[in-house]
Amino acid sequence: MNASAVEITNLLYRYAELIDSGDLEGAAGLFKHAKIKMTGSDEPQDHRAVLALWRNSIRLYPCGTPRTKHVITNPIVEIDEAAGTATCRSYYTVLQATDDLPLQAVAAGRYHDTFQRVNGKWRFKYRDYSLLDLKGNLSGHLHASLLAALK
Repeated sequence: MNASAVEITNLLYRYAELIDSGDLEGAAGLFKHAKIKMTGSDEPQDHRAVLALWRNSIRLYPCGTPRTKHVITNPIVEIDEAAGTATCRSYYTVLQATDDLPLQAVAAGRYHDTFQRVNGKWRFKYRDYSLLDLKGNLSGHLHASLLAALK
Protein backbone atom coordinates (compact mmCIF):
# COMPACT_ATOMS: atom_id res chain seq x y z
CA MET A 1 0.00 0.00 0.00
CA ASN A 2 1.45 3.39 -0.93
CA ALA A 3 1.74 6.33 1.47
CA SER A 4 -1.39 8.06 0.16
CA ALA A 5 -3.52 4.93 0.61
CA VAL A 6 -2.21 4.52 4.16
CA GLU A 7 -3.01 8.15 5.00
CA ILE A 8 -6.52 7.83 3.54
CA THR A 9 -7.36 4.58 5.33
CA ASN A 10 -5.98 6.07 8.54
CA LEU A 11 -8.60 8.81 8.20
CA LEU A 12 -11.29 6.11 8.07
CA TYR A 13 -9.89 4.43 11.17
CA ARG A 14 -9.39 7.73 13.00
CA TYR A 15 -13.09 8.51 12.48
CA ALA A 16 -14.02 5.18 14.11
CA GLU A 17 -11.61 5.76 16.99
CA LEU A 18 -13.00 9.24 17.69
CA ILE A 19 -16.66 8.20 17.56
CA ASP A 20 -16.03 5.18 19.79
CA SER A 21 -14.16 7.31 22.34
CA GLY A 22 -17.11 9.72 22.52
CA ASP A 23 -15.13 12.56 20.90
CA LEU A 24 -17.95 13.71 18.63
CA GLU A 25 -16.31 17.11 18.11
CA GLY A 26 -13.08 15.46 16.99
CA ALA A 27 -14.94 13.14 14.61
CA ALA A 28 -16.88 16.07 13.12
CA GLY A 29 -13.61 17.98 12.77
CA LEU A 30 -12.39 15.38 10.29
CA PHE A 31 -15.15 16.63 7.98
CA LYS A 32 -14.42 20.35 8.42
CA HIS A 33 -13.77 20.73 4.69
CA ALA A 34 -16.30 18.14 3.54
CA LYS A 35 -19.95 17.79 2.68
CA ILE A 36 -21.87 14.84 4.07
CA LYS A 37 -24.95 13.18 2.62
CA MET A 38 -27.28 12.17 5.45
CA THR A 39 -30.26 9.84 5.47
CA GLY A 40 -33.44 11.80 4.83
CA SER A 41 -31.73 14.95 3.54
CA ASP A 42 -31.56 16.01 -0.09
CA GLU A 43 -28.79 18.54 0.53
CA PRO A 44 -25.34 17.53 1.77
CA GLN A 45 -24.58 18.84 5.27
CA ASP A 46 -21.47 20.42 6.74
CA HIS A 47 -19.56 19.22 9.78
CA ARG A 48 -21.49 21.50 12.16
CA ALA A 49 -24.84 20.00 11.14
CA VAL A 50 -23.44 16.48 11.50
CA LEU A 51 -22.06 17.29 14.96
CA ALA A 52 -25.48 18.63 16.01
CA LEU A 53 -27.12 15.43 14.74
CA TRP A 54 -24.63 13.23 16.59
CA ARG A 55 -25.06 15.21 19.83
CA ASN A 56 -28.84 14.78 19.60
CA SER A 57 -28.86 11.15 18.54
CA ILE A 58 -25.87 9.18 19.87
CA ARG A 59 -26.24 7.89 23.42
CA LEU A 60 -23.19 8.59 25.54
CA TYR A 61 -22.83 6.56 28.72
CA PRO A 62 -21.39 7.70 32.08
CA CYS A 63 -17.96 6.56 30.85
CA GLY A 64 -18.23 9.26 28.16
CA THR A 65 -18.41 6.81 25.26
CA PRO A 66 -21.25 5.28 23.22
CA ARG A 67 -19.97 1.81 24.23
CA THR A 68 -19.45 0.97 20.54
CA LYS A 69 -16.71 -0.30 18.29
CA HIS A 70 -16.96 0.81 14.68
CA VAL A 71 -15.10 -1.75 12.57
CA ILE A 72 -14.23 -0.42 9.12
CA THR A 73 -13.23 -3.02 6.54
CA ASN A 74 -12.72 -3.70 2.84
CA PRO A 75 -11.47 -0.24 1.87
CA ILE A 76 -11.19 0.08 -1.90
CA VAL A 77 -9.02 3.16 -2.42
CA GLU A 78 -8.55 4.70 -5.86
CA ILE A 79 -6.07 7.56 -6.03
CA ASP A 80 -5.26 10.12 -8.71
CA GLU A 81 -1.91 11.34 -7.38
CA ALA A 82 -1.51 13.96 -10.11
CA ALA A 83 -4.90 15.54 -9.39
CA GLY A 84 -4.62 15.10 -5.61
CA THR A 85 -7.97 13.35 -5.41
CA ALA A 86 -9.10 9.93 -4.25
CA THR A 87 -12.19 7.84 -3.60
CA CYS A 88 -12.75 5.06 -1.13
CA ARG A 89 -15.60 2.60 -0.69
CA SER A 90 -15.62 0.68 2.58
CA TYR A 91 -17.85 -1.35 4.88
CA TYR A 92 -18.60 -0.64 8.51
CA THR A 93 -20.00 -2.76 11.30
CA VAL A 94 -20.99 -1.21 14.62
CA LEU A 95 -20.62 -3.48 17.63
CA GLN A 96 -22.05 -2.51 21.01
CA ALA A 97 -22.28 -3.82 24.55
CA THR A 98 -23.92 -2.07 27.49
CA ASP A 99 -24.94 -3.13 30.97
CA ASP A 100 -28.34 -4.07 29.51
CA LEU A 101 -27.21 -5.30 26.08
CA PRO A 102 -24.78 -8.15 25.40
CA LEU A 103 -22.08 -7.65 22.77
CA GLN A 104 -23.72 -7.66 19.34
CA ALA A 105 -23.64 -6.08 15.91
CA VAL A 106 -26.16 -3.23 15.91
CA ALA A 107 -25.60 -1.81 12.42
CA ALA A 108 -23.75 -2.48 9.18
CA GLY A 109 -23.41 -0.43 6.04
CA ARG A 110 -21.06 1.29 3.65
CA TYR A 111 -19.18 4.55 3.40
CA HIS A 112 -18.50 6.14 0.02
CA ASP A 113 -15.89 8.85 0.49
CA THR A 114 -13.95 11.29 -1.63
CA PHE A 115 -10.72 12.91 -0.53
CA GLN A 116 -8.54 15.76 -1.62
CA ARG A 117 -4.88 16.45 -0.93
CA VAL A 118 -4.21 19.98 0.31
CA ASN A 119 -0.69 21.13 1.21
CA GLY A 120 0.49 17.54 1.05
CA LYS A 121 -2.17 16.16 3.46
CA TRP A 122 -5.24 14.12 2.60
CA ARG A 123 -8.62 15.17 3.98
CA PHE A 124 -12.26 14.24 3.54
CA LYS A 125 -14.08 16.11 0.79
CA TYR A 126 -17.38 14.17 0.77
CA ARG A 127 -18.97 11.25 2.61
CA ASP A 128 -22.17 9.41 1.78
CA TYR A 129 -23.32 8.63 5.32
CA SER A 130 -26.72 7.33 4.19
CA LEU A 131 -25.79 3.76 3.25
CA LEU A 132 -27.09 1.86 6.28
CA ASP A 133 -27.72 -1.65 4.98
CA LEU A 134 -28.48 -3.73 8.09
CA LYS A 135 -30.06 -2.61 11.36
CA GLY A 136 -29.91 -4.54 14.58
CA ASN A 137 -30.97 -3.40 18.03
CA LEU A 138 -29.96 0.27 17.94
CA SER A 139 -31.84 1.22 21.13
CA GLY A 140 -28.64 1.31 23.19
CA HIS A 141 -26.81 3.40 20.60
CA LEU A 142 -29.29 6.00 19.36
CA HIS A 143 -31.97 8.13 20.99
CA ALA A 144 -35.60 7.43 20.10
CA SER A 145 -35.93 10.41 17.73
CA LEU A 146 -33.35 9.06 15.30
CA LEU A 147 -34.54 5.47 15.71
CA ALA A 148 -37.96 6.55 14.45
CA ALA A 149 -36.41 8.27 11.43
CA LEU A 150 -34.49 5.10 10.47
CA LYS A 151 -37.54 2.85 10.38
